[in-house]
Amino acid sequence: MYMNKPLLTVKDLSSLIKMHPQTIYSLVRNKKISFVRLNSTCIRFRINDIDEYIEKNTRKSFSIPSYPQNCTNQPLKHNNYGGIYEVAKAKSKTRYNFGYGAIYQRKTKGGKIRWYLDYRDGDGKRIQKVAPLASSKEEAAFALREEVAKAFNKEYSVERKREKVKFKEFSEIYLKNYAKVKKRSWKSDYYYLHANLIPYFGDSELFEIGIFQIERYISKRLKDGVTKSTINRELACLRKMFNKAIDWDYLSKNPVSKVNFFSEKDNLKERVLTQEEEKKLLRTCSEYLRPIIITAIHVGLRRGEIFNLKWENVNFSKKEIKVEKTKSGKVRLVPINDFLLRELSRLEEKNGESKIVFFNPETGKPYRDIKKAFKGACRKAGIRNLRFQDLRHTFASRLVERGIDLITVKDLLGHSSVKITERYTHSNKIIKKAAVEVLVQKREEKSQKRENLLHICDLEKYQPVKKEKEKVLIHSFSVN
Repeated sequence: MYMNKPLLTVKDLSSLIKMHPQTIYSLVRNKKISFVRLNSTCIRFRINDIDEYIEKNTRKSFSIPSYPQNCTNQPLKHNNYGGIYEVAKAKSKTRYNFGYGAIYQRKTKGGKIRWYLDYRDGDGKRIQKVAPLASSKEEAAFALREEVAKAFNKEYSVERKREKVKFKEFSEIYLKNYAKVKKRSWKSDYYYLHANLIPYFGDSELFEIGIFQIERYISKRLKDGVTKSTINRELACLRKMFNKAIDWDYLSKNPVSKVNFFSEKDNLKERVLTQEEEKKLLRTCSEYLRPIIITAIHVGLRRGEIFNLKWENVNFSKKEIKVEKTKSGKVRLVPINDFLLRELSRLEEKNGESKIVFFNPETGKPYRDIKKAFKGACRKAGIRNLRFQDLRHTFASRLVERGIDLITVKDLLGHSSVKITERYTHSNKIIKKAAVEVLVQKREEKSQKRENLLHICDLEKYQPVKKEKEKVLIHSFSVN
């Protein structure tokens, strides 16, 4: 904001370097800072002179005097122009207060003394953190000055000039050096960038893109009829790219961090395959598609996990499948039932020579897309609005309907959190109705029991009770 001004007023300078205007006038009188006099009562300051003053006094601030080891409470000297000083009265003997922060000691459980820093950043937020390399008061004070200097430089851009780069140039840097190296879904990022983000932001400098430009992009995408979930995926890609720009020192702030994403709760689809639909689907699907569908329904593997499954990962004796190429990157073991076991055994006798369980006989490679064949099978079976992903939903929902706890379902599906599992477990209406009817059944059972006991009381008039305990029980119930 101030960097574009040729000359700054006293008020501007006071706000920039966090110094009282009277202190600035004192520096002017003592000729500690250069200035330009416009007339007898008006003075101004150049940006270059301010940078020179800050650099000069920052160097002074790091000259920390040394003290004898037995004088740990000796106060540090006061410096009017950026030097450090310690307030005479501190809350603790192990805490030392300065004009811009404080340092203090704490002991660990092992008895080791550690130094901590206490200061506020450019936004006024209090920061308390350990100084890992500080072993004395002087080293802790030095570390405090470095942290405060970093916060000051970041807030007022008194740092080295970053390399200017356009959005389209940095997007290629991001894809080449991060997405293609670290992300299995880098092709999605490639599509989001080249299809929509680069055409919109491509010629803009990276540091010029702010919240307003991003909000305007969202508005444009909504007018184009794009779904909110798709916009969220594009924003997630954009946010990750800006985070890497900060890590690589191209930016200091991420504008996407203050943009609100759309809620996707209304987009969750509760499509579960019924038993009758499953029978129809298995009758109408092709021979190669049948074992793929059965595997998805009976073990709940993802489409990519099914296509990458190898015979060496199928253990027929232990009745389990070892899933290696997972979304989370963690290997998991999934047990298989007898129905799927028979289907896989039949398939092994036919295609056992291949390393891949489900492979395309025309190419000899794993299947990549069965969308066309799956839609055709659903159309022949008269099943509507069913996706291949819904077979995984069906697996999870059937487990929950049969009383399996969510933790077990989470482990079978390979989820990192139970919250993710909950979106796949939709109990049907019959289960919900039965759950409510339990309350009525309990009440009717109690009512019937009471009637039976009253009936016994009526018989008491004609049949004497032999046992004294039964007399007491019936009498007490009649009174209640």
